[in-house]
This record gives sequence, structure tokens and C-alpha cells, in this order.
Amino acid sequence: MKQLITLSLFLFIFSSLLVSAQNNEPPKGLAESFMDKSTGKKLSMGMYGHVDFTQPLDDSLRKNGKLDVTRLVMLMNYKFSDKLDFFSEVEFEHVKELWVEQAFMQYRFSDALMLKGGLMVIPMGIVNEYHEPTTYNGVKRPSIDTRIIPTTWREIGFGLSGNLSQAYLKYQLYVVNGFKSYDGTASLGGPNGFRSGRQRGAESFISSPNLSAKVDFYGISGLNIGLAGYFGNTQSTLYQDLPKDDKALNDRADSSVVNLAMLGVDARYTLGGLQLRGQYILNMVGNTAAYNAFTGKDLGSRMGGWYAEAAWNLLHGSKMAGRPLTLFARIEQYDLHAATENGLARNKAYNMTEITTGLGYSIAEGAVVKADIQLTRDKNGNTFHPTVNAGIGVNF
Repeated sequence: MKQLITLSLFLFIFSSLLVSAQNNEPPKGLAESFMDKSTGKKLSMGMYGHVDFTQPLDDSLRKNGKLDVTRLVMLMNYKFSDKLDFFSEVEFEHVKELWVEQAFMQYRFSDALMLKGGLMVIPMGIVNEYHEPTTYNGVKRPSIDTRIIPTTWREIGFGLSGNLSQAYLKYQLYVVNGFKSYDGTASLGGPNGFRSGRQRGAESFISSPNLSAKVDFYGISGLNIGLAGYFGNTQSTLYQDLPKDDKALNDRADSSVVNLAMLGVDARYTLGGLQLRGQYILNMVGNTAAYNAFTGKDLGSRMGGWYAEAAWNLLHGSKMAGRPLTLFARIEQYDLHAATENGLARNKAYNMTEITTGLGYSIAEGAVVKADIQLTRDKNGNTFHPTVNAGIGVNF
């Protein structure tokens, strides 16, 4: 409740400073922006990625740093006609892993109505849709967007999207596959919540469809507010070839799934050299007592968190303002055991507070260098643990 009040106050304060919009444009994710740039071309290609350095600091112990080609993503858009596009992202993670991040077809009836089908990112929060390294502050993505929203979260499905320009609204509505909760081994719980349950389009199986929806309002100058929801059940292989009249086996299969209602509100505001961001995510999870008893896991029945971020372009007002030097600070709090069922003790190590501050410099359009320091503390401890991060990012 305190998190919701905090974000509501955050939104109220800067919304009250604004005036009505003129010539505002709807927010566009990577796929939409790339397809727009592909106008007039049959085949267009691009890339984004980042290379990072991470160094934990400790007063009493030596710590090795970590150097990583975190991801390198190849983009491809093919325009069959003015109405029909195919978009894809192929991602190399940590040099050794290869994934398809998006692969969908879009048919445009009009700006207000587009039909999409394939592997698509789930519209939840900010970074899951806008996850190129040039679009967010800090070397690492916010932890809420990896622990609570398992970014980059994508599913196979189909649905509708569009821009209702007269109302300054952009909408997305999809029927999609869901997280796997059991495929011979249990996938959910621990310090990463639902992250290990992502199927990522890799021979995904489905036992129950899910619903994903988001509405963005952009009718106030410089401001975008998003409201998102995701509802459904997780997927289990125990339903495969299951006799419908065998109650014991059906009860066993039912205990291998949970139901999830994820709600999110996010806001982004820009005024001159000032940038403000905020996000609140709440996951309400049902049937966790049965799931934990069946699998031996520790999945919480409620998890969520928030962050607030402020940034300033130190070169604003100068001739170099077009190549921002951005100073930022972000505070975030999240808890994977905000509530538990059936006597499961809440793990204080899952209740985290993080403070991150640093700089990012845009060397050229689509190229950035970043450095920050991140302070992390869980409820088991009274002190913050520092980590220094640095990296380069590109998007073209």
C-alpha cells in the first residue's frame, strides 16, 4: 500500500505541473520505430547491444569483477506491402546463448487497428518494451524489470493494437501463451520469481491461454502514462494425455500450476533537460500453497515493487545538448515475498532496496557510454553493498 501511495504522489506532483498537449505522438517500442524507419524499403536490418563491466566492492573480501558481452541483437524487418510487415530480433546473450526475442507479423488496417501474431514482447512496465541500452539510464536494467517483470518477457500469441489519436490513447490486447510452472521440474519461486518460467518461444507448450493488455495515455505534453494487466494460469506438462475422469491425476496436475494477475502502472515525463520515471508492479499469485507443497518451492502469493528515477542532461541549454550527458539517480524497492500462504515464512532476503546513481554520455546518435554505482540491501542486513558498473551500448 505504501508503494502505491508513493507512486500516486509521484504522478500527482509532476502531472500537476503540466499543460495540455499539442502535436503529441504515441509511444513507440523498438519494433514500431524500426518498421516506421523501414518505409519504402523491402528489407531493413539493424542492431543493438551492450558490453558491461561489473565490480562488487567489499571492505573485508577481495572480489573479482565481471566483463560480459551481455547481449548483441540483430534486427530484421521485411515489408511485404504498405500494410503487412514481418519483424524479428535474434539475440546472442553472454556470447554463448542464442534466442529469438521477437518474430511477429503485423497487418495494418489503419493506425487505429492493427492485427499482430507471432512471438511478441508482453506490454508490461517500461523496460520490457523499451529495452535497448540507449533508452534507459544505468548500465543495468532496473532490478524490478528483471525480478518482478522477467524482462525480456515475450510469448507467442496474437491480438490487436492501435493508436486512437483523437483520445491520445495507444492500446494493445493479446491472447498469449503463459509461463511454464512444471515440465518435470518446477520452474517458479526463489529469488527470481517467475523468471525461470519464461518459455521464450522455444518449443513452448500450452495448457491454458492468458490475456495481456496495456493502454498508454499521451495527451499531456511530455508525459506518458501506461496501465497494464496480465491475467491467466501457468502451463504444466502434467495435463498432457490426462484422463478427464481421473480426479486424483487432475488434482495433481492442478497443484502444478498457479494463477497470476499482474498489474502495472508506469509514467515517463520529459521537460527540457529533466527526465522523470516511475513504475509500480503488483503480482497476485493464487494456488501457491498447493504448488509449493507439490514442488517443494517457496513461491510467494504476492510480489511487487516500485521505483522512482530522476535524470538531468548536464549539457541542456548548450550547443552540445543534442549529445546528452545525463546524471541520474534511481531508488527501487521490491519484494518477492510480500505475502506467503500456508505458513511459509517470508524470506527477508527477497525484500530488496536498491539505490543507483551515475552518468551516461551519448557519443553519437545510437551510441552511449555509461558508469554508475549501485547500493543494494536486503531486509536481512542493515548495510548497503556497493557495486560499480560501466559499459557501452549501441542501437542502430
